[in-house]
Amino acid sequence: QVQLVESGGGLVQAGGSLRLSCAASGRTYAMGWFRQAPGKEREFVAAIRWSGSTTYYTASVKGRFTISGDNAENTVYLQMNSLKPEDTAVYYCAATLRLSRFGYEYRGAYDYWGQGTQVTVSS
Repeated sequence: QVQLVESGGGLVQAGGSLRLSCAASGRTYAMGWFRQAPGKEREFVAAIRWSGSTTYYTASVKGRFTISGDNAENTVYLQMNSLKPEDTAVYYCAATLRLSRFGYEYRGAYDYWGQGTQVTVSS
């Protein structure tokens, strides 16, 4: 069992930046960030597979968000720049202990989820 604890959410003006952190209680194979806006499905944002430090991004955040982390410290970060009001959502950290043949851009690839942290971007 892996526990995930997110931090770093908050309120920011459009164009601003926030950095989310997620600490895992044990070693993982890959970690990701998802978000869920009110009335919408939870959607993939970014992921990192520790082997090779391979990263994945959804198109809407490429060039603005950067996922990084320290596998030895079991911690992943999401640096969010040039934030837009449409980035407003609850952001969830996710982790898996297994290889996914189909990548890490879908919810089913993950076994563990954090409690979520609110990100609000004002216009």
